[in-house]
Amino acid sequence: MDCYIVLGLDRGATLSEIKRAYKRLARRHHPDINPGDRMASAHFRQIAEAYETLSDPDRRRRYDATGQAAASADASAYGFEGFDFSMSVSGSAASTFGDLFADVFGERETPRQDGPPERGADLHQTITIGFEEAMRGAERPIAVTRQVRCRTCRGMGWLQIAETPCAHCQGSGIVKSARGHMVFSRPCASCGGSGQQRRSRCPTCAGQQTEMRTEPLTIGVPPGMADGGCIRVAGKGHVGRNRGETGDLDIAVHVEPHPLFRREGDDLHVTVPVAVHEAALGAKIDVPSLDGRLRLRVPPGTQSGQRFRLRERGAPSPGGAGRGDLVVEARLVLPNVLDERSKELLREFGRINDEDVRRDLNERKGHQGH
Repeated sequence: MDCYIVLGLDRGATLSEIKRAYKRLARRHHPDINPGDRMASAHFRQIAEAYETLSDPDRRRRYDATGQAAASADASAYGFEGFDFSMSVSGSAASTFGDLFADVFGERETPRQDGPPERGADLHQTITIGFEEAMRGAERPIAVTRQVRCRTCRGMGWLQIAETPCAHCQGSGIVKSARGHMVFSRPCASCGGSGQQRRSRCPTCAGQQTEMRTEPLTIGVPPGMADGGCIRVAGKGHVGRNRGETGDLDIAVHVEPHPLFRREGDDLHVTVPVAVHEAALGAKIDVPSLDGRLRLRVPPGTQSGQRFRLRERGAPSPGGAGRGDLVVEARLVLPNVLDERSKELLREFGRINDEDVRRDLNERKGHQGH
């Protein structure tokens, strides 16, 4: 379960945004509002668990780091103390209770089918792929839980019904609410002041126009994807309200490191061992690459740390504009001297070249002094 997806939030959501999302969803799915609805009860437990995890700073940090939510929340313990949802209230008392309830949650009782279109929120996920998969491209199956248009009301939030007297205002078109010793009258929001109901709140989405659904997706990772890259899948975020545009799905790609190659931009760097005699006399050595083994000519006098560039043997550019280079760094490796003959040859080599080595060292010191 992704706590952010359950509450319909981005990962950077503030505490106030988390509280608003929780109150809005908890009111819709509370078991006392949906008696006998097991799906609503299960969804409410998820909402309460997500809120418990994200509203606590320490638990939220642990969840962001590990993806592990807090222990299951007691759904009955959050946000509804003092309200009896099963009580039957009618007449002016019903309107007063409804107004107070709306004051607490900042929402109206009427279905939310009116208003300007609202774009749906973007969703965010992370996938992990191997280095070689990233170089050649790959496909990854994922599951996305997101808000979609309610199938029962087709995203309207209400259902057309035969005209009946409005139950909220008893057909009067006016509701009354008391604040202390004052009584206020206003047009009934449920019927628009007509006293007649032609619409009924959708029982599936409770007038919110959306429902949660999990669907499978296959994500194509283009060749050359770098660690930290992002893939955007248009139209796979939360659906927008009032026929608004659907948000997108942003997928962050984590590429596992490779034991040999190090990537810098589109160039790949690799270090290969070179024997002393190969470096001194020159040789052809095998070099690993994405295309298999390559032959590299090491010129005579090669120094440890010297680099050679093989054009267009690096990583593919994610935009399809060719490839980077393969940068090969030579690392001199000393032999294991075991027999006396080898030792004597090295001693002779040292005596012959000692003067050249000292002169080169002194020249370097002289350059540093200038």
